[in-house]
Amino acid sequence: MTDLSYGCDVHRERTALHVVFVVDVSGSMSGERMGSLNWAAKAAIPAMRDVAIEHSGVEVLVRVCCFSDEVVWPVASPVPVESFVWANLTAGGESRMGAALEAVAAALAAPEMQGPNNLPAVVVLLSDGMPSDDVRAGITALDASDRGRQAIRIPIAIGSDADLETLQAFIGHPELRPLRANNAETLVRRMRWAATSPLVASTRSATLSPGADPLRPEPDRSPESEAEGGLVW
Repeated sequence: MTDLSYGCDVHRERTALHVVFVVDVSGSMSGERMGSLNWAAKAAIPAMRDVAIEHSGVEVLVRVCCFSDEVVWPVASPVPVESFVWANLTAGGESRMGAALEAVAAALAAPEMQGPNNLPAVVVLLSDGMPSDDVRAGITALDASDRGRQAIRIPIAIGSDADLETLQAFIGHPELRPLRANNAETLVRRMRWAATSPLVASTRSATLSPGADPLRPEPDRSPESEAEGGLVW
């Protein structure tokens, strides 16, 4: 009998791209900032779905980690972007960013993240960058594992008073800079760019394979400059 599957890859497992949103929900993010962040996140998800459809060989999986007085995972298990729904977050308390990054590092180091079909994860940090704990310990934890070191780290600095030095340290790359969002409209565009560009970059090169060094997106290639829009925060 002829093997009709010869030459076909119908049984080939899809490549996985894990996107982790790490959200600052401390007191400094309360009010208009948190409301705009929830709005921006909901606007970014359809764009992620559209890009995922265009790159059907990659399964985009989403998680959400929040931090204030404690670290909480509103979405702890990876959810396919097709069925992912953003639940509104509220702000209050301290800013345990370091503890959140340690939790994310542990998640990236989990056995299920090590397979050959996993692209470098994307970690999007949304914060004003004012931690109340040892953020260096969290960055060190990320750097301690292969997946943590390979992760594409994209910080979005929220507000004109954001601590850019802390967010720069999170990137771990001297030539890249945090994306800045000082108003709601810019935050929407930044989130859309951060949530979709790594997938496009990862699939654009035929030479990139799961487990290879990531194609890191350049922040200054996003559609807007830092100064665009009125400073309302």
